[in-house]
Amino acid sequence: MRKISPFIALVGLALAAGAAGATPQAVPQLIFPVVGAVNYSDDFGAPRAGGAHQGIDILADKRDPAVAVERGTVKFWTTSATAGCMLYLYGASGTTYLYIHLNNDLTSGNDNKGKCVAGTAYAPGLKDGAKVAAGQLVGYVGDSGDANGLHPHLHFEVHPNDGAAVDPYPYLRKAQPLLFYARAGTMVSVNVTGTVVASLTGKLKVQASQVQLNASKPLATDRTLTLAVAPDAVLTLPNPFGALGALVRGVAVKVSTAPMQATFAAERGDAKALVASSIVVGG
Repeated sequence: MRKISPFIALVGLALAAGAAGATPQAVPQLIFPVVGAVNYSDDFGAPRAGGAHQGIDILADKRDPAVAVERGTVKFWTTSATAGCMLYLYGASGTTYLYIHLNNDLTSGNDNKGKCVAGTAYAPGLKDGAKVAAGQLVGYVGDSGDANGLHPHLHFEVHPNDGAAVDPYPYLRKAQPLLFYARAGTMVSVNVTGTVVASLTGKLKVQASQVQLNASKPLATDRTLTLAVAPDAVLTLPNPFGALGALVRGVAVKVSTAPMQATFAAERGDAKALVASSIVVGG
């Protein structure tokens, strides 16, 4: 594991000269670091109490999954009153990423009773120094540190070549969002709620507003998904819909898959990676 540079070990220092204008070459195509509906803007360099803002704040729901943006090695950082529960990801590309203000609550409220440990701030079973794959769960969005009581968010930083921070915004805009997270190879059932965009032979295009994995908390989303339709898929048609007109554009649907092995393609929401076994129209 590479040594933590003095620059990134201190959160909230002023930008290094010229960092904002740097054009790093090491940063690869990223997986978006938060799974679920998010809100963010380019607030890199904005004034903060401790100096210019070194990252971007990605607003999300408390305990939404935070995932590895590329493969690499993780390090826990638990002693900063400002950052709260923090994680470093040393990417295989040579870029270091900081995940700051991870969850420290044990209930749905802002109780601050949790610690910076696996299962609360970090992914269950994740160990300090572990190697992770791109898209693997590494932690949960929260409001620890000086974000306490504010809207839960992930403060996300990008440090090419383990050096000065650069603006994450262009990388986040190009990043691949995940539809859901599940450990590779585990059996899952996926429920997609939304409206019909188009219905074609053997496939269904849906403007998804919500995704639920098994019986876990539904995640809000805003994605257009193309699902394959199994030949024996069950179509439920409440009145007043008829069989021919049921799947017209704009009709509300809930689409469910049969139990399937989780794959990275399904997590990304690749075309036809999810296979509909049940379609409830108007539900």
